[in-house]
Amino acid sequence: MNGNHYTKKDILQAATDEGVRFIRLQFTDMLGTIKAVEIPSSRLEDAINGCIMFDGSSIEGFVRIKEADMFLRPDLDTWLILTFEDMAYGKVARLICDVYTPYGKPFQGDPRFILKRAIRKMNETGIANINIGFEPEFFLFKLDSEGRPKTTLPNDVGSYFDMAPLDGDEYTRRDIALEMERLGFVVQTSHHEVAQGQHEINFLFSDVLAACDNVQTFKQLVKVIARRHNLFATFMAKPIASIAGSGMHTNCSLSDADGNNLFFDDDDQMKLSHLARKWITGILKHARGLTGLTNPTVNSYKRLIPGYEAPCYACWSDANRSAMIRIPATRSSGTRAEIRNVDPMANPYLALAVIITAGLEGINNPSDETLPPVYDNIFSLTREQREAQGIANLPENLKDAIKEMKIDPLIIETLGEHTFNKYVYAKELEWDEYRKLITAWELEKYLAI
Repeated sequence: MNGNHYTKKDILQAATDEGVRFIRLQFTDMLGTIKAVEIPSSRLEDAINGCIMFDGSSIEGFVRIKEADMFLRPDLDTWLILTFEDMAYGKVARLICDVYTPYGKPFQGDPRFILKRAIRKMNETGIANINIGFEPEFFLFKLDSEGRPKTTLPNDVGSYFDMAPLDGDEYTRRDIALEMERLGFVVQTSHHEVAQGQHEINFLFSDVLAACDNVQTFKQLVKVIARRHNLFATFMAKPIASIAGSGMHTNCSLSDADGNNLFFDDDDQMKLSHLARKWITGILKHARGLTGLTNPTVNSYKRLIPGYEAPCYACWSDANRSAMIRIPATRSSGTRAEIRNVDPMANPYLALAVIITAGLEGINNPSDETLPPVYDNIFSLTREQREAQGIANLPENLKDAIKEMKIDPLIIETLGEHTFNKYVYAKELEWDEYRKLITAWELEKYLAI
């Protein structure tokens, strides 16, 4: 995916040869929701030339009414015919777009632009590339009696790696994987996850920008294929209490201009470079503030609790799955850091932008001091024992995460004032809305008192 390089001529010819009738010009808003303007194929050349305008004041985190006009400039390498779409009215293709102002400048609040800015900062330090492999988990639930996505009733009773008949969604998951391959994804594994109705499909890593584009496409595809099977898919972090939630483990490695993995060091006892240790240290130093973006909703923090495999503490290890960052056993070209707290509700562009800048700060720190790996079961340690080892707790709720964001200059600088202020404002509204609610648990617990 996104490994192709297309010219304007290539795309116009492909649209004619394939009989494409509609083109979806896609972009992502501040909260990670995919948006689109759809045009007939007769306007494809206008779109490629960046002439398609939309109302930016209607999009979360974009502009004010007096600054409403925005332009979409397609990334030609993202041209893709959406084979999973209904072909009743003709084929549909998509182009992922960057958002520009009427003055021909990149819009500072476009999440894709914010990620590109972080990538440029990385390149300026001499690091050529960051490879990303996402592991997005999701649930498949039954629709209600009116065909609406209103239930949390799983379609199976399966657990880790179960097969039919325990895994009642085997064919749905297989259809998703097959459709991914038609789109150009390289599917690596597909399996049932630990919770009933929970699934994971992993695909080949790619450079960070393409990886973020791909995971957005993946989410869109999963939802469409699920509906064909009279189910609905959710990437909500914790849809059901008392069972495991859904994460989006984020595997990352840095490489130089020759493609050499900068995290690997054959002379080190762990086969892990000092640069990798500094990268990890930088991320852990900013972990509490990063969670406002890697775990962006009220619901995200229902997953980050002890007992359900999700990390709660800012530390790393090459063997400990309770750590926030784990180094999987593969070495050499496959050496990577797996960031385990990220969930699939995150805006991938913003989450990776702050992860990159935090890791770079660690690398550029003139001190050679790095945080040591942790081999204890962190969940079994007391708070005092964790603090003695310098292990910080991740925030326990969205309010605390946003508070940490607000005091972290690195995050403010990475997002830019426009997006930072709008994001914090939106999340503080979300928290205020949540804390005013009276839940069923409260009524059951206290009403009879």
